[in-house]
Amino acid sequence: MIRILVADKLAPAGLEKLQNTEGVEIDVKIGLDPDQLAREIPNFDGMIIRSGVTITAESLANPGKLRGIARAGVGVDNVDLAAATAAGVLVMNTPDANTVSTAEHTMALLLSTMRRIPDAHAHVRSGAWKRGDYVGKQLSGKTLAIVGLGRVGQAVARRAIGCDMRVIGYDPLIGAPTVLDGAVTLYEDFDAFLADADCVTLHAKLTDKTRHMLSTKQFAALKSSAVVINCARGDLIDESALADALNNGEIAAAAVDVYSAEPPKDNPLLAARNIVCTPHLGASTEEAQLAVAMEAVNTLLDYLCNGEIRSAVNVVGLPSHLTDRDRAYLDLTMRMSDILAAWCAEGISGVCLTTCGDNLQTLCPTLARQSMIGLLAPHTDVRLNLVNAASVAKERGIHIDYAARPQQDDYFENIQLTIKTRDGEHHVEGAVFADGRPRILAIDDYRMELVPEKQLVLIFNDDRPGVIGLVGNLFGDRGINIADMTLSRRDNKALMLLKLDQQPDDAILTQLRNEDNILSVQTVLLPSLVNSGSAT
Repeated sequence: MIRILVADKLAPAGLEKLQNTEGVEIDVKIGLDPDQLAREIPNFDGMIIRSGVTITAESLANPGKLRGIARAGVGVDNVDLAAATAAGVLVMNTPDANTVSTAEHTMALLLSTMRRIPDAHAHVRSGAWKRGDYVGKQLSGKTLAIVGLGRVGQAVARRAIGCDMRVIGYDPLIGAPTVLDGAVTLYEDFDAFLADADCVTLHAKLTDKTRHMLSTKQFAALKSSAVVINCARGDLIDESALADALNNGEIAAAAVDVYSAEPPKDNPLLAARNIVCTPHLGASTEEAQLAVAMEAVNTLLDYLCNGEIRSAVNVVGLPSHLTDRDRAYLDLTMRMSDILAAWCAEGISGVCLTTCGDNLQTLCPTLARQSMIGLLAPHTDVRLNLVNAASVAKERGIHIDYAARPQQDDYFENIQLTIKTRDGEHHVEGAVFADGRPRILAIDDYRMELVPEKQLVLIFNDDRPGVIGLVGNLFGDRGINIADMTLSRRDNKALMLLKLDQQPDDAILTQLRNEDNILSVQTVLLPSLVNSGSAT
């Protein structure tokens, strides 16, 4: 049974979808304080939150079985992403669901500010009628400067262009000179960008670099007739500097929907001149509330129930969809890393995974993460998965490298996993055959073909007559059946890879290691394979 905690308000349709999903149990607990949240988290496989819940490192100190957090909305600055990643918890958001609503609210604030609608409304409600005191400005012909040309920024741009505005943009993450088929010109110089603007609207992500990106210096660079709009994140603007710029007439007006602290207690903007304030309404439409709820629910269920990853914000490079063949290669990688884990007890300094084959190129980074799970799991008590494997390896000073090579005409699709230890390098090569089952093709350059499952024993020995008979007799005397065996020879050494019907005891392993001509003995217990057809 998958348990999901709904820790914030969610549209009824989202709750209904969760309640009607077989194998899923939900618990709605809204308004939990930090201590209560920390106690509840370990009991659930997944969580759904909005902006009203803050997930801190303390909350995730004991993640229990928690695997995923879905944020119904875009911003995830209320989640400690580093702590979530370290805990192996995937954090997902809903980047598309409220795009239209936020863009429309931005335009509504822009129009309200330019036409002075809130003040005019209050004026008429008071019984007055001095029309001349509320002369506004039209949008047509004005230059709108958009900071951040992601989904919302581009949606605002399209609407502004529909109002006959000239639109310019600033987004260091976009390398092209224009967006929207040349309709929006991008600036590289932020000061020049601001100086050219009649209106500025912010749609950037909050980071250390973007925090207070509009402050005293930037307001001084704007035209005195400029208008500033913020429907993104409150801390993108230095609120005290904005209040001063408004009160001193350095800019004409502003409209804000978001604040550094919400609700905005003792915020200088509340007493500033010529400002329109709304209570974080960007996504507050019936349509957006339904959309973010359903997207959050579906995204979390897809991950918890099917392993499908969409809209992940704390891990990059994970594929959004895994085919049956992808899953077969992930399983093969785990089996290969389990074989190599025997050499990891003394520590590893580096791991390299190489794929050969066009179909494996996009999967390569994920396979590299998967390998770390098998390599590290026997040597750490940290719960490892694709979310935190890379960060756990980094904490331990293990360098992960991966490379994807195109398929060669004279060679088939395969993967090779190499580890660097104090004693040198060890590597395993494997592939998934047409029957959908994995094969080990080489261990430390000893060529072979073996289905990796059940109890394996790796025996490195001098290549001398009688060693095979010695090994067979030892296991036979103990009543242990050898289900499969492959022998590979290289120079004056050999590798016997045995598949046994039962686990050998310590006594026989000790006896093997003490025999002349036996160089080393390693055992690996792998899960049985489920018989299946072709995984294409």
